[in-house]
Amino acid sequence: MQSQTSSLGEFDLIQRFFKAQSELMLANKPGSVKLGIGDDCALLKTDPAEELAITSDMLVSGRHFFPDANPEWLGWKALAVNLSDLAAMGARPMGFTLALALPEANSAWLEAFSKGLFAIANQFACPLIGGDTTAGPLNICITAFGSIPKDEAIRRTGALEGDDIWVSGAVGDARLALAALRHELELKRGDLEIIEARMHQPTPRVHLGIALRGIANSALDISDGLLGDLRHILKQSGRDAEIFLDRIPKSTTLRKQSLTIQNQYAASGGDDYELCFTAASGSRDAITKISEDLNLPLTQIGSIKLMQHSVPEIQLIASSGARLNPEEVNQLLKSFDHFA
Repeated sequence: MQSQTSSLGEFDLIQRFFKAQSELMLANKPGSVKLGIGDDCALLKTDPAEELAITSDMLVSGRHFFPDANPEWLGWKALAVNLSDLAAMGARPMGFTLALALPEANSAWLEAFSKGLFAIANQFACPLIGGDTTAGPLNICITAFGSIPKDEAIRRTGALEGDDIWVSGAVGDARLALAALRHELELKRGDLEIIEARMHQPTPRVHLGIALRGIANSALDISDGLLGDLRHILKQSGRDAEIFLDRIPKSTTLRKQSLTIQNQYAASGGDDYELCFTAASGSRDAITKISEDLNLPLTQIGSIKLMQHSVPEIQLIASSGARLNPEEVNQLLKSFDHFA
């Protein structure tokens, strides 16, 4: 993008690219926001029958996205990853704050970034209610707020022996797109365009999370890899799991790759922002109905088992019905590490 650095000060920047659009959202539908941008704090109206869900995610240039990433996509994704956390607990979005460090006040970059940011904010009725800006290496930190009826949050601690394990949508496309962009493999242009959107503009499953209240016993969003993230549920619930590799949902594009790449990317690729959740087998009809209502595939990929040893384990079953050996399992359990 051609540099269009201006002499914008902090408050001019906030007013031009963020405050005006935020005020427009609040004027049309204030929802739970009593006071937005403009004071020392935002004010949210709370309901005594509900609980407040709060999540923060940081995106760092060169770590979570390429330095030359499309700023419109980046604006979308920065909020999407937070909305995905709210979705995993069954929360309804209320609003978010934005802390933004910028190497320079580039008007063209900010215009595109705010366009993507407010596109998803409007889609999920989640207004910007405050934040901060400063000069520095490009760094985006969003804190999102949501509401959940009292005692209905879907937590990681609730998986029960005998629960089915489910995954929304398809997984592995974001990792496949990253491999293509890194020139680790080659994809046809049309295939790359399809899955690149999955990497840069993921869809947070907010409506699914809300629909799963009272049905799912545990849930989380898939950010660092399906099996690696599933282990968080197992650790906090004190359970084992059995997963059938050939049931893990994969896109048509990913299925064009070798079986080794398919399994690796789908099992541990990360950045998909789908939901993985567990529910009693008696809830299958209800989950099928949710899938139909939302026009969103929901796939049962395995089940929760009684923990056999001192630490949770995942047994992986190949299409032949044979169990994978420990070395093969460990390879597929590798997930993204933010400090590796």
